[in-house]
Amino acid sequence: MKRILKIAFAVAITFYWANPLSACTSAVVSGKVTPDGRPLLWKHRDTDFMRNHIDCVKGEKYDFIAVVNSDNAYLKEAWMGTNSAGFALMNTQSYNLVDIKDGEERGAANGRIIYRALEVCATVEDFCHFLDTLSKPSYIEANFGVIDAKGGAVMFEVDYQKYVMYDANNPKDAPYGYVARTNFSFAGKVNEGGGYVRYMEADQVLMKASATGSITPQFIFNDLSRSFRNRMLDIDLRSGAYNRPQASGWFVDQDFIPRSSTSCSVVVQGVKPGENAELTTIWTLLGYPPTGIAVPLWVKDADKLLPGMVRFNKEYKAAPLSDWSLRLAGRVFSYKQGMGTGRYLNWERLYSPKQGDGYMTTLTPVEDEIFNIIKPLLEEWRKKGSLDTKAIPQFYSEVEASIQIIYQSLLDAE
Repeated sequence: MKRILKIAFAVAITFYWANPLSACTSAVVSGKVTPDGRPLLWKHRDTDFMRNHIDCVKGEKYDFIAVVNSDNAYLKEAWMGTNSAGFALMNTQSYNLVDIKDGEERGAANGRIIYRALEVCATVEDFCHFLDTLSKPSYIEANFGVIDAKGGAVMFEVDYQKYVMYDANNPKDAPYGYVARTNFSFAGKVNEGGGYVRYMEADQVLMKASATGSITPQFIFNDLSRSFRNRMLDIDLRSGAYNRPQASGWFVDQDFIPRSSTSCSVVVQGVKPGENAELTTIWTLLGYPPTGIAVPLWVKDADKLLPGMVRFNKEYKAAPLSDWSLRLAGRVFSYKQGMGTGRYLNWERLYSPKQGDGYMTTLTPVEDEIFNIIKPLLEEWRKKGSLDTKAIPQFYSEVEASIQIIYQSLLDAE
């Protein structure tokens, strides 16, 4: 009996650690179902490289800004970004397209592909040509989402030899105007891969919102990046039923879109055909989304204009926004008594609607105000046809000061 128990324990531990850390959730949304006609590209990134920042790169053909790992930023790898042509690209790791060999890294080329494509691609067609001309095997196993300044919005499922396209503008591929993906591919092996429960949540939320034309960056952050619904269990932690005194205020982090391994969530808001590509906006939330705040960024003059809160900072060994959010997340996932206990989250500390002192309850209104401030500015710039690079520094200065104050107060409170 003892031997059986030891084997069962070993299997359980193996299963726990075998769950993929690269467990991203994503979507490509056609401008046909957004309220302003502009396409959207969303990536909610899960990884074991938690500390991230935004890098600006002078590319071979196009300049770009992208999310990179702060621990190995010297590598020419990127995990989501957009370039000066209005081309934006992201990936989610797929786990059912390729049978990898022993010792082979799954999707080893994924980050390098994003970095290189942002340098040389301007359109969906360019990315197709880029994939067609890669040497094979490509060592890619991923779902790649793309939007461009011509209104293109496509999800690619890519393996070592070939790819399949799903066009969000084509009702045959995307009857509701979007394509969502987690960590499996529709062209891959059935019921293999990962992220099926997270896919259920993303698909249901986007399907309903597409019917009412209400998919916006702000909607995505609030209803997906901070979703605590689990469709298999038919629960929503935000209902209040899991807060005190109805419950203990603790819960297990299992198959929610935001996870303890989430390092950022990013939404690229593209432009309408004919609009200036420089108006493409990359809404960037670094860190754990329920304890993070999204800010808008642009490629034009990024080397001069990008605010310090998203750039690498030696003191924090990441972007300040990434560090501040992750430090608060550490207090949410604060139970460390033995193996596997990191899955318990202090839900009461994160979300406390009655007391109003939960981290998410406190920080989300700050993000809402940023959206309120930037909305009329973006409308003005779109009418003018270009960014106002003189107004951007003042906007960042005010926003950065407010964000730093709110984080400092939360971090000093305990």
